[in-house]
Order: sequence, then C-alpha cells, then structure tokens
Amino acid sequence: MEKLETIRMAGAMTAHAAERAKVIAGNVANSDTPGFRARDLRPFAETYRSAAANPIKATRAGHFTSSDAGRMSARLIEERGGRAPNGNNVSLEDEMVKNAETKRQHDLSIAVYRSSLTMLRTAMGRRG
Repeated sequence: MEKLETIRMAGAMTAHAAERAKVIAGNVANSDTPGFRARDLRPFAETYRSAAANPIKATRAGHFTSSDAGRMSARLIEERGGRAPNGNNVSLEDEMVKNAETKRQHDLSIAVYRSSLTMLRTAMGRRG
C-alpha cells in the first residue's frame, strides 16, 4: 500500500508539515533572542518534486529511500526581513500566518490519505 503515489505524497506532506511546525515553534521561542534569524523550510512542492526527480534507490535495508529524501531535502532557509535593534528578525505575526498555512497543509495531507484509503476500501468491496 505504501507504493501508491498518493499515499506516499500524503505521508511526505505530513512529515513536511510536522517539521515546519517545529521550525516555526523555534522561531517563536527565540523571538526575543538577540541576533536570532527566523528560519523556514523550502515549500513542500519544491522539495517533493526534487525528491521525485532524483529518486534514491536503497541497496540495503538500512539505506534511505526516495520517500525519505523529500523530508531530508527540506532544508532550512533563513528569512529575510527587518531586524529589531537587537538583530532579531522574528515577526510573531508572520509566524502566526506560517503556522496557519502549516495546519492547512497538515489537514490536507490527512484528507488525501483518508480519501485514498476510502478508495482502496471501495475497490476491495469493503465499506467504511
């Protein structure tokens, strides 16, 4: 079942949303830290496309696969923006907006996953 592209994509999107939520939480936690620079992840579509374009094949059971690559290639990027006098550039308003976007991304990934499971159950002749 994990070989289905929609389920693989939904899983990668969920992982990206979780990782982005951690980064946002770190930005908020450091909003008063002198010199702290806000960070974010590259957009999911960009990281997922790059992982799909450059699939990684595992030669041993413990190796990373292309489904892991989408999560690993979501590198941190530093946010540009105005700085406070102490050198910090975290905007709590921007972080709130990014948090709402991340929640929508997570909710979408769950909806895609559930829909895929419903279609599979229907195809197998099962309900619910």
